Formats: sequence, structure tokens, C-alpha cells
Amino acid sequence: MFSCKTIAFIYLSESSSQFCHNVPIFLFHSVPFLSLGALNFWSVNVHQRKFQNLLKGTQVRNLNRNQIRYYAPALGFLMFAVGVNSSEKDFIEAFKRPDAIFTGYVGQFVVKPLLGYIFGIIAVTVFGLPTPLGAGIMLVSCVSGAQLSNYATFLTDPPLAPLSIVMTSLSTATAVFVTPMLSLLLIGKRLPVDVVGMVSSILQIVIAPITAGLLLNRLFPRLCEAMRPFLPPLSVLDTACCVGAPLAININSVLSPFGLTVSLLIVAFHLSAFIAGYFLSGSLFHKAPDVKALQRTLSFETGMQSSLLALALANRFFQDPLVSVPPAISTVIMSLMGFALVMIWAKKKE
Repeated sequence: MFSCKTIAFIYLSESSSQFCHNVPIFLFHSVPFLSLGALNFWSVNVHQRKFQNLLKGTQVRNLNRNQIRYYAPALGFLMFAVGVNSSEKDFIEAFKRPDAIFTGYVGQFVVKPLLGYIFGIIAVTVFGLPTPLGAGIMLVSCVSGAQLSNYATFLTDPPLAPLSIVMTSLSTATAVFVTPMLSLLLIGKRLPVDVVGMVSSILQIVIAPITAGLLLNRLFPRLCEAMRPFLPPLSVLDTACCVGAPLAININSVLSPFGLTVSLLIVAFHLSAFIAGYFLSGSLFHKAPDVKALQRTLSFETGMQSSLLALALANRFFQDPLVSVPPAISTVIMSLMGFALVMIWAKKKE
């Protein structure tokens, strides 16, 4: 049964080692919430839609304005929780590691696009899937990092959460230039990306909530201490919504005739990206005192990306709705795989 006292203990731990030691307990108790949220969204949508119409009109829905209005604050709340449990010194230390930041950037915009291209080709040539599905897989690999990777790093290695945030912010800020170039190179179609929208996203989801958390922690430490017991259960519910919402909206894609094959390819793509990020950082920073923590951080950064951005681009700039199927499935697979790794690595650190 979910125990708030157990969850509260994790955030009240004063040392990083104590926190990491109890992370598996936090994640174990979070599973019912994630499962309940996913099953609830699943059951509602399955009963509302007919499976026999999926092939004829496979349409992938993007988040509308009202949904985005709530989705951005939901991700922002996770960043706020990170800020409350961090300090300015943590971010200063993160900027002192430009080699790690650059490696994360290479993993995001070099290694991952190569993997996306490979799996896109495999989808079409080996599995005989329609070309738009292969293009959708490639499109997923062209976008920036996901904010959920920052929270995943925070759960496994709290001291490196600021480094993860810097990496993701950098990839998001430069995606306005890099994503169109990569899409042109891999897919043959230049996709304009909204610069104002990107900047607004960084401000709303990353910078503003983290700054608020840091200031609150600095100016009102007692208030933060009183808040910490409530942050873990709220974060669990928040994460469940962030994972469950894309699943609910795009359940047709998962259940479509191509859904199983595309899902397996997306799993293989993300798994390869997680592994590549882990071993790339291990080979480059094998002498670093925190090499294992750095490997986990760069693995999250390489394996998780903003699939919702890929979904938005697919819906807007591609006429064939099949292009949107891989990004829609990736929003769910990427989140579940990322937090599954959190559970595995936290358990090993116990």
C-alpha cells in the first residue's frame, strides 16, 4: 500500500546517499499510480473508439491548446521540485563540466539521429512498413532532449540533476536550428521550428520553475522543509499524468495494425540510445570520480527526447498521418523505459 510517511522520508533525508538509498521505495510506491493512470486512460479510450476503423483513418492527435496549457505546468512542477532540492552552487558546478555538456549534446544530435536513421531504414526494408512510418522514426531522433530526463537524473543521481538540466536546455535552445537541418538531411524535408515557441517552452518549463524553487529554498528554507514531504506523492501523480496523457490521446496509434511492430522498433531505438549514451560517456570519462553517475545521466539524456515536439511537427508538416504514429508511440515508450531504468539503477545503488 502507498505510504506517504515512507515517501516523505526520502525527501527529508539530509544526505544524497540517504536519498538514493530510498529511491527504490519511492519508485515502488509510484507504480500503482502510474499503472492506475495508464489503465484509466486506456479503458476510457478503448470503449470510445472502434478498432476496425484504425487502419482506414489512422489519425494521431496532438495536444490542443487547452491540454498544452496544463501539460507545460505539469512538467514545470517536476522542475520546481528539483529546484527546491538544489542550490545555486549545483548549477555553477554543472557549468564547470563543458566536456560532459558537449558529450551530451553529441549524444542528442549525432548519435541519436544516426540510430534513428538506421531504425527508420530497418522499418521500411526489413519489416516492409510504409515509408512514412520510417520517416516518423527518423523524425523522433531529430528533436531535442526531454525535460523528464532531468527528473529521472534527479531520482537516481541528485547532484547531477543541474548538469542534466543544462544539457536539455542547450539542446532545446539550439533545436530551432539543428532539428530542421537534421530533418532535411535524414528525411529530405526542411521543417521550420517556432523559435518563439522554443524559447517560451524553456522559460515556462525549465528556467522559471527551477529559479522559483532555488529562490524559495534560499529565502524561505523552513517553508521548503515543510513542503518536501508533500513533493514526492505530488510528483508521482504529476508523472503519471505526463505519461498517461499522450497514451490516452494517441491510443489509436498503439492499437493500430502497425502499432506492435512500430512499438518494438521504438523500444529498440530508445534502448540503443540509452546504451550508446551510457557506454560513450563511460569510455570518455572513465577516470572521473563520478563516472557511473555521469554514465547514467548521459544515458537519460541520449535515450529520452521531446517526442511531443516530433509529434507536433509531424501533424503540422506531413500530409500522411502515418508519420505521426512513431512520435505518438515514442511519447509513452520513452517515458516508461526511462523510469524503468530509474528503478533498476536505484535498486543497484541500494
